[in-house]
Amino acid sequence: MTRLIAILVALALATPLTAQTNINLGGISADPSAAVEVSADSLSVDQDSGTAIFAGNVIIGQGDLRLSATEVEVVYSDATGDIARLKASGGVTFVTATEAAEAQSADYDLSAGTLTLRGDVLLTQGASALSSDEMRINLTTGDAQMSGRVRTVFQQGNN
Repeated sequence: MTRLIAILVALALATPLTAQTNINLGGISADPSAAVEVSADSLSVDQDSGTAIFAGNVIIGQGDLRLSATEVEVVYSDATGDIARLKASGGVTFVTATEAAEAQSADYDLSAGTLTLRGDVLLTQGASALSSDEMRINLTTGDAQMSGRVRTVFQQGNN
């Protein structure tokens, strides 16, 4: 109960531009070296820039992670030729076995093992919901940080 009061006081005292909270997404254990499966309505490849753009009903899977969006740009590493980054836009949805998140855009950096969601971020964990302007997830540890006008609903007991 003391921890809940501390969280509520911190949220109440935080200013809109600096409000942030840390979240543990314990159900996420991603392996950035695992195979990435992509399906979409279309694909265009630019050999010169080392990018590929998947468009229309894009669904990306890697292990237990699922990402869907209107469009995803795949950026390949110059050094290895492997996928280095996935940049998603247009109604992005990110789902694991225990969490779901929505945002306007997402940047999945496979090299760093991070996923950054931006714009009207909504995270649901069970009956609780959190929203913010941005959420950054470390996929190795499952730690996440939300920033930019963080709002939350705490579900307590049976109502």
